[in-house]
Amino acid sequence: MLRVGLTGGIGAGKSAVAQRLHELGAVILDADKLARDVVAAGTDGLAAVVAAFGPEVLGVDGELDRPALGARVFGDEPARRRLESIIHPRVRARTAELAAAAPADAIVVNDVPLLVETGLAPTFHLVIVVDAAPEVRIARLVGSRGMTAEQAAVRIAAQADDADRRAAADVVIDNNGGLDELTAQVDELWRARLRPYERNLRLRKHAPFDASLRIVASDPAWRGQAARLIARINQALRPQLGGDADVSHIGSTAVPGLPAKDLIDLMLAVPTLELADKLADTLAGAGLPPRDGEWFDNAWGIPGKTWPKRLHGSADPGRSVNLHVRVTGSPGWRFALLMRDHLRAVPEARDEYAAAKARWAEIHGDPEGYAAAKEPWFDAEATAAHEWAEATGWQPPTRP
Repeated sequence: MLRVGLTGGIGAGKSAVAQRLHELGAVILDADKLARDVVAAGTDGLAAVVAAFGPEVLGVDGELDRPALGARVFGDEPARRRLESIIHPRVRARTAELAAAAPADAIVVNDVPLLVETGLAPTFHLVIVVDAAPEVRIARLVGSRGMTAEQAAVRIAAQADDADRRAAADVVIDNNGGLDELTAQVDELWRARLRPYERNLRLRKHAPFDASLRIVASDPAWRGQAARLIARINQALRPQLGGDADVSHIGSTAVPGLPAKDLIDLMLAVPTLELADKLADTLAGAGLPPRDGEWFDNAWGIPGKTWPKRLHGSADPGRSVNLHVRVTGSPGWRFALLMRDHLRAVPEARDEYAAAKARWAEIHGDPEGYAAAKEPWFDAEATAAHEWAEATGWQPPTRP
């Protein structure tokens, strides 16, 4: 199943998006509702809260007296953390139960107000953030919840910064307009991205690869997209590896200012290809299934030599990815890091590559011709990069 995280600041319209996704067929798991359910009358969660905070937080009807509990924890950081230690594990457990009960082809949307604040973004295949300008949100809170403008502004300021939410988002839904505009965005997201992503994920297939040759201007967003992908890979592989994986952003999109195909290249370094094969199914479950075929690196600077690797693509039709899985210390591993760092450090080399890309794209309209035209440049870049490494003492970055 496809796991989607949905969040947004108060008044942004997250509930309206969740409602529309439910109408389209998504399974909605509302974190706020689950947080109430796990401390309902008769639950072990309520018993734990009463044991921690005293019988005065229990109403005469046997339900939790939320105002009384709020008064106990307001402004008391240790008390708040004690309450969270009771509620959060139970919410996570109930969320897992409900997700496990969903159909195999479900799109499960976790509606989590504090998704960014709690660091949950890497646990989802995709994160949707509903966004609206502060003045729009204040007007909604005043109109629908009876707050004053000052009260609404205080509530907004108490939450995560809007920029932090957008940084965690794979999709930002702009809800500064009306309901019809919002519905159209959600419907298109469902049709073009969520449904195909779920199907690809279930079938362990990568999204159709865009074979057209399109070189675009350098996009500052590439860095954040790569960082989110790396965080998801670490989240997925941590149980098998016992810690974070050695994943790097490589290729043209890793070089600020360099035009490139809109394709994020990542590299997972492993001690052996046997381990790479053992990790393949986990990566597929995280949205990065193996690409068919045998894959090899040309070891630039060692004529005629190639080294095997594994290659994974993205099941997400909205973000093209190549995940190269290479053995640590192999020539392909070293050159990927060296070329990236050389082009980052030497603007002249980067600009020369950019000019060459534009020239090749103009001459060759097909990816095969473009790739063949690059070969002589890579030979020259290998020489220049190796000379730069010797002159500067560069060594491949290593993980502890």
